[in-house]
Amino acid sequence: MDNCRRELIENGNIIAEPYSKGADLVKEIKPKDADELKYEELLEGEIQTISNIEWVLYKPRWGAFYQTKLDEFLKNELDINTLIFTGCNFPNCPRTSIYEASERDFRIIMVEDAMSGVYVKGLEELKNIGVNVLNSEQVVEEIKHL
Repeated sequence: MDNCRRELIENGNIIAEPYSKGADLVKEIKPKDADELKYEELLEGEIQTISNIEWVLYKPRWGAFYQTKLDEFLKNELDINTLIFTGCNFPNCPRTSIYEASERDFRIIMVEDAMSGVYVKGLEELKNIGVNVLNSEQVVEEIKHL
């Protein structure tokens, strides 16, 4: 963690608490017409629609499936069987969520050049449990052929 962020946290600043600016999606990735996040509902485990193809949920731990409705939402509401993972800090949230998805029998693609903190041993472990590890160019090509 850089010194600036460390200082903010150590000084007790609110970084990602519900209703704070840090708890919302950044402007660059948030749909233009998205409703404001409904923090009370999210904290109660609800999944909020923010566009016709985008949803938000609160996850209480590193893994996105732990004590959330994500599994049933993806399978029952959206009929999804394949997940593509990108993200920040592979050793923590992404890796945990990938293992949880594997335990729930999803087909999994990890986009190694669209994730930070990736390391060789971690990639080997994912491949050993059946995760398809691809780069972003390969994913784009696969999607073109759907």
